Amino acid sequence: MFIDALIKMKNAQQVGKKSMKIPYTKMDHAVFEELKRYGFVKKAEIKGRPPKRILEVVFGKERKMQGLKILSKPSVRRYSGYEDFRAVKGGHGLLLVSTSKGIMSGVRARKEKVGGQLLFEVW
Repeated sequence: MFIDALIKMKNAQQVGKKSMKIPYTKMDHAVFEELKRYGFVKKAEIKGRPPKRILEVVFGKERKMQGLKILSKPSVRRYSGYEDFRAVKGGHGLLLVSTSKGIMSGVRARKEKVGGQLLFEVW
């Protein structure tokens, strides 16, 4: 689940690591690609062959993950329309949403006028 990967990322950055490796899933890859777009991750690369693929994530020096707020869990899923997406931490954070057009930030979802499942906020 992408939540575990995000917590691993936060802990690895706080200890001073430059990269991490996690088992590959399409969801994790999509989440880290979106984080790459906003400077939290320098690169997210798939390595290995299909049965045992891994995702190598290299952290960027631009932004470090300071905090994480998980909005949806498998037990409680939260959905919202694009009109309700607001800036996170006064514009310094990022909201990720799972939409019918894929995983995207709250800003992009608002521009494309598409709502969906709220995943998490990161700053």
